[in-house]
Amino acid sequence: MNAFKFSPYLVFYFLCAIFYSTQLHAQNGDQILDGIGETGLIARYVLDDNIKDWSRNNLHGTLKGSEYSFVEDPVFDKVLNLKATSLTYITLPAAVLNDIESLSISGWIYLNSEVQNAEFFNFGKDTTTQFFVALSETKNENGLVTRLTKNSKVIAETKIEALPVKKWQHITVVIDFPAQTMHTYINGELAKTAGDLKFNLDEIFGENPKITIGKSLDGKLHDFRIYRIPLSENQINTIYNNSLKGEEGVVNERKELEDDLPQFPKDTPQLYNQFLTGVFDVTVTTLVGQLPRLPRYVNGAYKKGINGPQVRVLWPAPTDNASVLKTGTYEVTGNVPGTSFKPKATVTVTTASTQNTPERKLETFDLSAVSLNADSKGHSSKFIENRDKFINTLVDTNPDAFLYMFRNAFGQPQPEGAEPLGVWDSQETKLRGHATGHYLTAIAQAYASTSYNVTLQKAFAEKIDYMVNTLYELSQRSGKPKTAGGSFVSEPTAVPVAAGKTGYDSDLSEAGIRNDYWNWGIGFISAYPPDQFIMLEHGAKYGTENTKIWAPYYTLHKILAGLMDVYEVTGNEKALEIAKGMGDWVHARLGQVPTETLISMWNTYIAGEFGGMNEAMARLSRITNEPRFLETAKLFDNIDMFYGDAQHSHGLAKNVDTFRGLHANQHIPQIVGALEMYRDSNAPEYFKVADNFWYKTKNDYMYSIGGVAGARNPANAECFVSQPATLYENGLSSGGQNETCGTYNMLKLTRNLFLYDQRPEYMDYYEQGLYNQILASVAEDSPANTYHIPLRPGSQKHFGNADMKGFTCCNGTALESSTKLQNSIYFKNESNTALYVNLYIPSTLDWKERNITIKQVTTFPKEDHTLLTVNGKGKFDLNVRVPGWATGGFIVKINGKIQKIKAMPGTYISINRTWKNGDTVELTMPFQFHLDPVMDQQNIASLFYGPVLLAAQEDAPRKDWRKIVLKANNLGETILGNPEHLEFTIDGVNFKPFYETYGRHSVYLDVALE
Repeated sequence: MNAFKFSPYLVFYFLCAIFYSTQLHAQNGDQILDGIGETGLIARYVLDDNIKDWSRNNLHGTLKGSEYSFVEDPVFDKVLNLKATSLTYITLPAAVLNDIESLSISGWIYLNSEVQNAEFFNFGKDTTTQFFVALSETKNENGLVTRLTKNSKVIAETKIEALPVKKWQHITVVIDFPAQTMHTYINGELAKTAGDLKFNLDEIFGENPKITIGKSLDGKLHDFRIYRIPLSENQINTIYNNSLKGEEGVVNERKELEDDLPQFPKDTPQLYNQFLTGVFDVTVTTLVGQLPRLPRYVNGAYKKGINGPQVRVLWPAPTDNASVLKTGTYEVTGNVPGTSFKPKATVTVTTASTQNTPERKLETFDLSAVSLNADSKGHSSKFIENRDKFINTLVDTNPDAFLYMFRNAFGQPQPEGAEPLGVWDSQETKLRGHATGHYLTAIAQAYASTSYNVTLQKAFAEKIDYMVNTLYELSQRSGKPKTAGGSFVSEPTAVPVAAGKTGYDSDLSEAGIRNDYWNWGIGFISAYPPDQFIMLEHGAKYGTENTKIWAPYYTLHKILAGLMDVYEVTGNEKALEIAKGMGDWVHARLGQVPTETLISMWNTYIAGEFGGMNEAMARLSRITNEPRFLETAKLFDNIDMFYGDAQHSHGLAKNVDTFRGLHANQHIPQIVGALEMYRDSNAPEYFKVADNFWYKTKNDYMYSIGGVAGARNPANAECFVSQPATLYENGLSSGGQNETCGTYNMLKLTRNLFLYDQRPEYMDYYEQGLYNQILASVAEDSPANTYHIPLRPGSQKHFGNADMKGFTCCNGTALESSTKLQNSIYFKNESNTALYVNLYIPSTLDWKERNITIKQVTTFPKEDHTLLTVNGKGKFDLNVRVPGWATGGFIVKINGKIQKIKAMPGTYISINRTWKNGDTVELTMPFQFHLDPVMDQQNIASLFYGPVLLAAQEDAPRKDWRKIVLKANNLGETILGNPEHLEFTIDGVNFKPFYETYGRHSVYLDVALE
């Protein structure tokens, strides 16, 4: 791995893969800033010749006054120099302090002279409530003072000797909110600590804080950074030393995890494992070349009187398939956490002439065929509440905001009153346009779902037409002369460098953006010129410099998916024409790229993130019946992950875990695309890729809310942990975890897999992720939603984008998730002779092909039963899901009469009959408490009641896990509460559904069984 020489222009790469002793393949461009994950960084100001934020968050500063200059410096090349006046300083946007819990501020300072009242920085409401560092001599004190005040009362303070003059000094201040401490570091070493504090940062900063840097300072500044996490002493020392060495830090230099969770002795009881007396061995058969799928849960024997669950076994996770390259038998030894048991799996390797993979057996219903209803007590369900938050805000959005950067890219005038979006769609952001794709999908889904309100539906229809007409008009300009007889370049592979430039670049500033659309090749459409696509082919990495890029194919996937969603919902032919045009542009460009280059591109961190372009192109091929688009989809194969290497030696297709340590949501959509390609090509390896990935991800990387990312090792909250089944050892990142759009994509994959293979575990997972992350990701009173959801003790969700004016990736997928909440309640088979009821949500299905409606009446999950009423008649199979958590029984009544049906948890039961108008089916599934433990430290577990995750309601942050004691044979014996409201107490602490938790929470608990 290369060490990069430091330059103030070198922004940074962020790591999500490292070379481990297990020979884990690293992604290209796999660096992070000084060993600290991207998601921990709020903003970075290099201060070399501007006040731009060089993180991806676009929180650019402003220089006030005129007594400043950018000067040459022998240590840091070029830095900002301020003269001692209170009228010249830097201001930062208030959004810097949005959604923070802890705070770390670091930067370099050089004092030209001692000046009274000089400030390194000052964050706060006003002069009485603030957080600041004052430098050199002040009116009343001599030295460097770090102080946190509220209403003029000092909450925290450290004082150290004054900084020397004419010498660079590195200052870092860390406010660790969970620990209630404040630390001041000088030159990488701890200088002073204030502890045992009582404060809340929200009270200090308020809703619109004033943030200044360098007020009254006579000196120079360099590399001012703000983090949302409490930096460790090692991290601070690394920042300091790497700057002096003139290089950015690579992850391989990091000596420790991002931070440490509480450690437990080896003899700590781990739930039911403490009662084990034996664990049974297993036998497994596999094919030559295919690693066996080893059962994650096996049968165990418990002490007399203990009725324990199946036992979680941790098996070795090979990085290749060398053990199964020939027929024969071999053994694999696993371990059971907290015990000395070593169960064995005897694996028999056989040959087979063909690989059997399933055909697609089920079909979905259009969104317009399923409506969400009030519950049986006339109240809006959580699904309706969340849907309405989004629908009612979405209908008031201005389409011109989502078209702004497209018009800007094509040099077209903006309509009067049009204002651009912010965050990742602002002027100079290289991902701009991504939210427009989400928006197209969302308004199409909203249109399909709002037949209950004609006015709403008409408004969405108008937005759809306006969006498509504008994008169509712009797309028709690409690769065609601006004026009759003018020059132009129609061939996508011949796009020239912009006039006046020496090479392709990603400059999107008002002054630097190219608008020569006539040179971009026919069919091109995006919110930025084609340079980023071309630069990726030439090896560009992720970053904010004009020589770097940010996932051009990711943005394009969102746009194409949105256009096809519009087409399939409304039949708008222009939407399809735009998609076809851009599909042809991609086909032409990628068709000339060598396989080796494609492998490198798709393994480049973030820059090569292509979302679900393989899915989009395969889908476009199916819609248009044009084989060239399916061929283009194959060019997006992530060969290293899918097949191990260019020779297809192993990889996911052969059940090898090739995604450990990688960026989760960069890769989940690729798997969704593999399954779509299986649908259109019938190539069995694509199904194997998707099926194997789902099994590994769900069983080895999933948190209890359904999310699958959040690593401390590698130090990136958006990555899978470095080794499977090590969430405690390597997961639970302090920067958050469970990127919400990752779960959006996992649910999409799960739903699609179920259409091929009706394994009940798919819908068990779907329910878990839907209730406990997707529903739980939305704010109480608005459509603001989460990016990451933290699961550490005493954490708090943070919501953003309530006004839909500035989107991250998760804000975009939230638009989609909350406008299609009804899409997986019911499925049908292709011949319309069978119906599947997957989820228990108050709703009505209009099964048009059978002239039948099914109405589901329930308050589930606030009651344990649901009533299905058939309106219409005819013979069909009714398949209803028996949830895996339904261990207390499953009772079926038809027209009020109990049926003798054996219903096992984690199955579907099929009711075969000729249905009459008015027939009813009542399903009762008594809820039980159960635990979902972390696989490698099982005393750390989440508590569920039926499908609902219960979170402890906390009133303060915590450094330790909340301890509870439950009865081993009856978890609910000591739990008090009201099941109808899903509110419970344990030892006086309130627990309620995570999807109704908006304050501090503990999702994971330290559970002891007795």
